[in-house]
Amino acid sequence: MKTVDMFTQLGSVIASVMFFWAMFKQYCPYQLQNYFEKHSKSVFTFVYPFIQITFNEFTGDRFMRSEAYSAIENYLGSSSSMQAKRLKADVVKNSTQSLVLSMDDFEEVTDEFQGVKLRWASGKHISKTQPFSFYPVTDERMYYTLTFHKRHRNLILGTYLSHVLKEGDAIKVKNRQRKLYTNSGSCWRHVVFEHPASFESIAMEADKKKEIMDDLITFSQAEEFYARIGRAWKRGYLLYGPPGTGKSTMIAAMANLLNYDIYDLELTSVKDNTELRKLLIETSSRSIIVIEDIDCSLDLTGQRKKKKEEQGRGDEKDPKLKLPKEETGGKQSQVTLSGLLNFIDGLWSACKGERLVVFTTNFFEKLDPALIRKGRMDKHIELSYCSFEAFKVLAKNYLRLETHHLYSKIQELLGETKMTPAEVAEHLMPKTLPGDSKVCLEGLIAGLEKAKEDARLKAEEEAREKGSSPEENAKEQGIENGLCDNGNTELNCKEKE
Repeated sequence: MKTVDMFTQLGSVIASVMFFWAMFKQYCPYQLQNYFEKHSKSVFTFVYPFIQITFNEFTGDRFMRSEAYSAIENYLGSSSSMQAKRLKADVVKNSTQSLVLSMDDFEEVTDEFQGVKLRWASGKHISKTQPFSFYPVTDERMYYTLTFHKRHRNLILGTYLSHVLKEGDAIKVKNRQRKLYTNSGSCWRHVVFEHPASFESIAMEADKKKEIMDDLITFSQAEEFYARIGRAWKRGYLLYGPPGTGKSTMIAAMANLLNYDIYDLELTSVKDNTELRKLLIETSSRSIIVIEDIDCSLDLTGQRKKKKEEQGRGDEKDPKLKLPKEETGGKQSQVTLSGLLNFIDGLWSACKGERLVVFTTNFFEKLDPALIRKGRMDKHIELSYCSFEAFKVLAKNYLRLETHHLYSKIQELLGETKMTPAEVAEHLMPKTLPGDSKVCLEGLIAGLEKAKEDARLKAEEEAREKGSSPEENAKEQGIENGLCDNGNTELNCKEKE
């Protein structure tokens, strides 16, 4: 009975305190509340002997991920696996350690440094946008809290925190795994990047391949050079050519060569220029930012041309009809060409170092010149139809052949018709186990002959429609496609002339 009475009295006291505190907050003048809170905190600080330091996952208005937070996360991994009751696990394949553990949310572990005990706790703030927003996003902000006795302030703020950051960075290098990111609204999501592409396996002429590799390696080692000339440490690459010529494979090979992460940016899911800028800031250094099929991502490349044409016509139509599609409706992306150009080489593009920006396109001529000029897209790499030298690389990869008596026939046909490396690779893919290399090569020859015949029939049909000879029509068709008689681009043909 005494125990029951004691709990009853305790409950009454707590209820009374809560009641008087609610009345105080509601009716007490604001200035008096501030005065009371100020001095109550001073009294609490005098009595409470511990100091707390919070390390947030993001600095500023979620602009950049804190390097200190990442280092602490790595440092606490080993302690978490031994002490915490709830853990988060991730598999790392590029390390001798196959499983990496970290503290789950709202867990706490202890650490000891030079005889001093400390407490680390993890936490999370969750906030949501307005329920009627067209882009509803849940914003999660993680943080770590370090608690220690105030008499160890100098040791913790000096030696200990430096030790934590140094050890955390070392663990990060040890457990590093390349990641492939994609954007969901204003946030990045990632998976482990495991693409096996390499420059050795790319179907391309050896000289061109070496030129690209030398350019990439030179860039990755040029930090002091870029600082000396006053330029942001970044470089732009434009990969262009018909579908199936290996543009995506080239990007994977670049990432594997330099050990960079890849950020695959989907412009159509970006709300506006401000959100695009936030995505840029949250990317890491030693990374490749990729926008594939830039001519199709948004109606960006023709905006200025459309505006000029509409101004020239001088019509009096609805002004909304003159705006690009993405600017007319609230449900469409509001990213503009100007915003994309600033994303590539504006002031905000220098917030991280050692970064590549790669665009791909199937239609070089559709791109706005301002988008691909030097300084933005510094190196233009054409990936065209399969040449005989590229075919030999594919044959070596797929069939382990260095030479074959059918090579001469294949070389002749590759010079007479156009076939992408992807199409050639499909013919070389063994269809049975074990694969017969002769059957694969004969299948490729049959495919090339069929492609040659199809091209001839198409030229004759178009010639009949236009009333010109097949030869003239074929030549004209090649020029329209940006190709000369020998399969080179029109730009390369002019350079050779």
